[in-house]
Amino acid sequence: MQMSDNRYHTPLPDLLARFTLKKGLFRKEVVEASLFDLNQFGCVLKTDKVFEPGDTLGLELEMTMPFENLLAGGLTGLVTERRKYCSNFFYSIDFVGIDYRPKADNSDQLRRILDVLDRKQSLLSRRGSTGAGATA
Repeated sequence: MQMSDNRYHTPLPDLLARFTLKKGLFRKEVVEASLFDLNQFGCVLKTDKVFEPGDTLGLELEMTMPFENLLAGGLTGLVTERRKYCSNFFYSIDFVGIDYRPKADNSDQLRRILDVLDRKQSLLSRRGSTGAGATA
């Protein structure tokens, strides 16, 4: 996944990534980060934590829904690119080892999140375009 343009102004709606960092021998820190792009091959997230290209992360994606949240856990991501933005970093993450067969529960959940995200974005873009047309 490439961060080729400067379109990362607003995070994806109702979607966040969660991962765990070791903070010493016995302590762990759970970090939640906003997602700015997502597809079946990877994502772009923004956090103040420092990673290097080549690092791997164990990710869990969660989409907030009215009745029951969608959760895709057990994803492994490889950091492929890093860009500094103020005091934060944008990271391009490629998913590693995802099985896209219908039996795989994680890929089904990821596919479901992608479908719902696509619908939400199309609804938001329609709202934005009708609002602009109504004021003109």
